[in-house]
Amino acid sequence: MSDAVRQLEPKALWGRFADLNAIPRPSGKEEAVCQWITGLAQSHGLDVSSDEVGNVLVRKPATAGMEDRKTVILQSHVDMVCQKNNDTDFDFDTEGIRMAVDGDWVRAEGTTLGADNGLGVATMLAIMESTNAPHPPLELLFTIDEETGMTGALELKQGWMKGEILLNLDTEDDREIGIGCAGGIDLGFSGQLPTTAPRAAHGIVVEVKGGSGGHSGMDIHKGIANANKLLVRVLREMMLSETGGSTTLSAMDGGGLRNAIPREARATVASGHTAADWSQKLQGLVTDIQAEYRTTDPSLSVSFHAVDTPGQVLEDAAGSTLLAALDFCPNGIDRMSPDIEGLVQTSNNVARIALKDGAAEVHCLTRSSVDTEKMDLARRIEAGFDLAGLNASRGGAYPGWTPDPDSEVVRMMADLYRELHGHEPLVLACHAGLECGILGSRYPNLDMVSFGPTILGAHSPDERASVSSVHKYWAWFLESLARTPHSA
Repeated sequence: MSDAVRQLEPKALWGRFADLNAIPRPSGKEEAVCQWITGLAQSHGLDVSSDEVGNVLVRKPATAGMEDRKTVILQSHVDMVCQKNNDTDFDFDTEGIRMAVDGDWVRAEGTTLGADNGLGVATMLAIMESTNAPHPPLELLFTIDEETGMTGALELKQGWMKGEILLNLDTEDDREIGIGCAGGIDLGFSGQLPTTAPRAAHGIVVEVKGGSGGHSGMDIHKGIANANKLLVRVLREMMLSETGGSTTLSAMDGGGLRNAIPREARATVASGHTAADWSQKLQGLVTDIQAEYRTTDPSLSVSFHAVDTPGQVLEDAAGSTLLAALDFCPNGIDRMSPDIEGLVQTSNNVARIALKDGAAEVHCLTRSSVDTEKMDLARRIEAGFDLAGLNASRGGAYPGWTPDPDSEVVRMMADLYRELHGHEPLVLACHAGLECGILGSRYPNLDMVSFGPTILGAHSPDERASVSSVHKYWAWFLESLARTPHSA
């Protein structure tokens, strides 16, 4: 399957992408891929080093005649989001990605593709090995653990890089020049809730699945279904409609990665009603939900299955309060930017819900390009879960990247795009968290842009990369290196 990918143009880039995807590289487990990159650099006689957390920096001298140009830092992250369909048998820790070419698209078989940010990494490897592409002095920065905490950027060795321009290769639309991004913070809530023996005889699993999923930053404006929130909606509808409160909550399991919109979620309850009763009683609600999401999530389903009665359930007050807090928790867009048309300014993703044996956990990723708004939304979310008796924790905070549309490198990249394609690029900020925000805080004099080929469905098993877009992007990338400004 990777053989077909290797035949795509530009072969230097696609070949290295196929090599990269043969190496397991979940976030936090990048040792093998970093060793491989280090070995490649050494085989070409290049200066390569690593810092304390595992980031890799390769230095490549300028080609003849370009020694007086500004040093350019190329940057991508080596880890990938690991998501698969429930019916896909795949181990991200031990297996390479199984790829296929489908017309103009490269896809994976039932898993994420790793084009985010593997195509950026492959671009850097291709130019690292090139013997004929003109380029200025280069510093190639391969960072780790971007997807689960931005660890590589946050812990980057101080004073390591000397470049003046940074090209981040992690944008997913080949028309875009990224000049800003949102900051984010991870919110966690946990606690041991009181349990009791169930009063009701029937065990039921309520399952929401078939959501489209997607990137909780880049796709948050699309109105994609959040399976966690829909599961809570269904549960509360049933419980609030009952008399006598026969249904009690036992377990929940929904979502996964903090930066992925949850596609699937399930709950186990004890109930005085059978699964058939639930299906009949909630048929109207399920129909409404499917109608609401028919455009964004055409495969969405809600089902009810009989199981053994659970041995323990949450006490009535604890269960109802937990569900109320989850229902109350904001999800999706909180505020649009008043300054940049179409830009989501602040949002939240209810990424993960887990409940087992009374131990409850909830994880959210809150984003904003305005740090004060980000923290205000975080406090509001914390207030709701405080009422449910859960303890709050914060982690993984990272800054945003303030746009500078008049910078030298932005103007250069926009001019090149117009020259190559005859129309205007989209110069904009995005709602995702890019490492540029962190790198810019560490190296405040860097002139930065982000760009890349078109990738759709990132962070979901529907992830796919456009072949023609990669060809377009590669030409733009090479020309940007050839036109790098002279040093002062």
